[in-house]
Amino acid sequence: MTEKAWKFVHDNAEGANWTPGLREIFEYRDLGIKGGTNGDYVAHVIKANGKDMKDEVQQWHVHDCDFQFVYVLNGWAKFEYEGQGVHTIKKGDTILQTPGIKHREIACSKDFEVLEIVSPANFKTRVVEAPTDKPQAAE
Repeated sequence: MTEKAWKFVHDNAEGANWTPGLREIFEYRDLGIKGGTNGDYVAHVIKANGKDMKDEVQQWHVHDCDFQFVYVLNGWAKFEYEGQGVHTIKKGDTILQTPGIKHREIACSKDFEVLEIVSPANFKTRVVEAPTDKPQAAE
């Protein structure tokens, strides 16, 4: 096993710092993994903040990353994935999103909250054209 120059991280929940992020309808809590892994990964909790507005992430988009894992902590959301159809994710569900998959959010609950882990930490999000494939039956 190759040793990495990562640092031990203990991110304290008490007094956690919630900040704006990619989406205006959510607040983000960085869990310290970005700094601890020198940008190899980012882990954050994302939660709905009560704002009700449309944003670019509801359009078809991709994330330029190698790894993206989502664990639903609370609430639900409905997403559509290229080639996979519409999926409703709810508390306790997980998604391993394949690199470069086109997707869009259709709706989410007011109490939606997820843990997301992505690599690399400084990934880009790009709005793209809708996929032209016929999705598999899902839901």
